Amino acid sequence: RLFLAIPHFVAVWVLGIAWFLTTLVAWFSIVFTGEYPPALYDFGLGVFRWNTRVEAYVLLLRDEYPPLSLT
Repeated sequence: RLFLAIPHFVAVWVLGIAWFLTTLVAWFSIVFTGEYPPALYDFGLGVFRWNTRVEAYVLLLRDEYPPLSLT
């Protein structure tokens, strides 16, 4: 399972860096406009879901191989 999850680990790591940067942008947007940008929210939620699916697969909580997508 760990070998099968290597592509997911790389993708989630890259997306985690992107999520951090978009969170900073969203923070400034919230400070100045008072609203969370929907596109940044959807991206962050997608990264969180993907990370959770990969963790569940690696920790033997799920048998299905997680899809390579944010949805």
